Amino acid sequence: MLFGLLLVALALPAGAQTGPVDDGPSLSVSDRLEDRRYVATGSRGYVVGTEDGRFPAMGFHTRGEMGGVWTPPIKLLDGLWFGIGEDWIGPAEKFTGGYGHVEMELPGPDGLSIRRTDFVPDGKRSVLVGLTFESEGARTVDLKMDAHSELMGAYPWGETTPNQKTFNLQDEVSVEGGRLVFREQGTPPAENALPHDWAAVVGSSLTPTGSETGEDYRGPQDPAEVCPAPPAPNAEPPGGCDDTEFGKGKGGQLRYEVGLAAGEARTVWFAVSGADYDGENPADAKAAALSANEAALADPDALLEEKVLSRTGLAENTRLSLPDDRRLQRSIEWSKQNLADSVQTARDLEIRETNAGANYPAPEGDLEKMRFLGAGFPDYQWLFGTDGEYTAFASVGVGQFGPIKDHLRALRDVSLIDNGRSGKVVHEVVTDGTVFFGSNADDGNTDETSKFPSAVALLWRWTGDDAFRDEMYGFTKRNMEYVFRELDEDGDLWPEGLGNVERAGMGEEKLDNAVYTIRGLYDLADMARSKGDGETVRWATSRARVMERRFEDAWWFGREGATQYADSLDRSPVGGANEKIFQRHWIGGTPMDVEFPSGRGEVRPGLASRAHGNAALDERELDCYTGRFGMFHTGTGPTSAEGGNRGASCDRHLSEVQSERNIFTLNTAIMAVGEGNYGRLGEDQQQHYADANADLQLIPDEQPGAMPEIAPSPDYAAGGSKDRPFNERAMVLQAWGAYGTIWPVVHQWLGVRPDMGRGELAVVPQVPPGSPAISGRNIRLGGGSVRVEAEAEGRTYRTTVRPNVALDGLTLGHTVPRSESVRSVTLNGERVRYKVNTTNRGKEVLAGAPTRGEQELIIKTSR
Repeated sequence: MLFGLLLVALALPAGAQTGPVDDGPSLSVSDRLEDRRYVATGSRGYVVGTEDGRFPAMGFHTRGEMGGVWTPPIKLLDGLWFGIGEDWIGPAEKFTGGYGHVEMELPGPDGLSIRRTDFVPDGKRSVLVGLTFESEGARTVDLKMDAHSELMGAYPWGETTPNQKTFNLQDEVSVEGGRLVFREQGTPPAENALPHDWAAVVGSSLTPTGSETGEDYRGPQDPAEVCPAPPAPNAEPPGGCDDTEFGKGKGGQLRYEVGLAAGEARTVWFAVSGADYDGENPADAKAAALSANEAALADPDALLEEKVLSRTGLAENTRLSLPDDRRLQRSIEWSKQNLADSVQTARDLEIRETNAGANYPAPEGDLEKMRFLGAGFPDYQWLFGTDGEYTAFASVGVGQFGPIKDHLRALRDVSLIDNGRSGKVVHEVVTDGTVFFGSNADDGNTDETSKFPSAVALLWRWTGDDAFRDEMYGFTKRNMEYVFRELDEDGDLWPEGLGNVERAGMGEEKLDNAVYTIRGLYDLADMARSKGDGETVRWATSRARVMERRFEDAWWFGREGATQYADSLDRSPVGGANEKIFQRHWIGGTPMDVEFPSGRGEVRPGLASRAHGNAALDERELDCYTGRFGMFHTGTGPTSAEGGNRGASCDRHLSEVQSERNIFTLNTAIMAVGEGNYGRLGEDQQQHYADANADLQLIPDEQPGAMPEIAPSPDYAAGGSKDRPFNERAMVLQAWGAYGTIWPVVHQWLGVRPDMGRGELAVVPQVPPGSPAISGRNIRLGGGSVRVEAEAEGRTYRTTVRPNVALDGLTLGHTVPRSESVRSVTLNGERVRYKVNTTNRGKEVLAGAPTRGEQELIIKTSR
């Protein structure tokens, strides 16, 4: 294990370090901190800045305004800065990501060391920043803090109707009780805008000795570079901005005297707190923000300890040992934290339908609360359908059941308010309740409606929560009814509408929509069967079987050298054949990444036939589809698009679209899971894609430990996000990429297949070739857990399971190569009856086992 950790340390870039700190595991970097963003989050707030301790303008939804300090649905500050005497502290020399917090090492005057700690207590609308001073000799430090406000709603955005240039109101600033108080009150000059009262309060654990207020106060970023919003057409992007014309904030400074004893550390805490009320609520936002600030500063050290303990507690779930791939093991440990970092709560939402930002109608309903996993920071930190449905697989794999259940509830609740009982799932919901896309009146994305029953079924199988299944069941039935009632105009069962690839030039029927609709039907039928709803079982199963039988003929492209599925179908006149459109998009991997339930822990991995699935995966491993960090959004090859072919060619087909050699972590995750479903676990197969996502956390592009949205890639930036302008970057933390690391290990390598709604568990591992024994303990299932160890040595396969959960049935197994024949199967040293299922993964050898105590299955094979 130490050797594995050493390899990771040696693989880190210059200036990066790895190792434990006082507050638990950590990852550090010390180069290009001014170019790297960071995020620290809590359930009611977050802060985004750069790792040198500065706050440049960043983000694109409202250009330049997506960083700073937020308590959704409002932004509070552009940033806060610290100085000693006449000088500003920083920039930082080292940045460290930890569990639930981040730290910066800052340069100080001779004989003075300074460490900054940022964290956000869960459940509180406050961001806490601590400066820890340690002096060689006794001294008094003249400390100052600048803060610049930007009270602004999460919506509208910079390019919507209305936009923030007219919607955002002027802030006011005052000093009250030794705290800076910022406030924005009024009604924006837009039809259907509601009056509001927003407040931000900045204070310290110390009593200030002086204060000032005014227009600026951005610390070392004064005088501010204010960039136009939006930029002029064809204008060269500025080198950097401190604010944009959207901003209407105010500033202030507080000063303090800090006495330091020789050799003793002293921490001075600062809190940024906020509150928001609409005009119909008589409560006072300023009073609420002041109260929140006082509460946050009452005992910040205890709040930090509580935060770190909660995160180390989450780390105890799904404790893995992967001796041959320690980086993947460590990546999954950090992904547990990434998922927890993504949990957000929004309250008092006004649900309104904007049709992709074109309208701003009156609210159509209210939602008291929604808890969800924010898709990505800083520009996508709200509720999405398809993001959460992919993230669900990672969430259950590490036992984080509660947040993803609430995410699905939030999607249902907003969809019912916005879309009534149509069954359509909304696509994108901002934290103030704005439905940007996915209403009945707009196209929406078909795939997230089709995937919703599968996400519910997944949670039900892992938790055994029949009440959750029953709560969601009616909505899942309407999901699939909506797809066939509204999105199959030509009656061929292939749903129409947008899917994950929202690109021009595609046919009406998309590959991923077809794939996920088949899975959604089977998962709905499985839940219906458990409830005794025979009519729904027959309705869903009959459609799924017909679609599955027709799938290969309808979707396999397989010509002009392309061993791939068509990305979309152009509907033909009635009675004719659909035209297959092949454009090399990443969704070509979706026929391989799904699996279907077969009952009693048995599954059918992959929709694609074995021959086509393997051929498609073989080709996608080539450099026309895959780079160092995973799979391109759109592969390269002959094209009539401007610029011609920008890369390798794996086929002769002339596509009308340009390649997009952007490597999204989701694309790579799809490929990793697809490879596993076809038993392709080798270093140049699944492990390449899983390790690619892992490397993005351990060899960080920006924030150490955080998996980003887009990896370093040819058409994005070879050096990653840190080489792009702050207003044109992908997310520094995106939740869904963990699908490609957690799910392959827990579900495919260790083979954990719960059906807890029926009290059943199957464990059917498949160990990567040449790997030593792998194991996982405290893998949460229902109200308990399971421990699994799997080993493949020569032609002997061992599965050891210790369930710590009530079960009605336990099936043990192992997946062996198709080329091998079973010689013997023993359970706890005794021969046992078994069955063999041949799937796309290989031969699954299965045997029943007692449900209590440690159980060991050993399979011996021959060629």
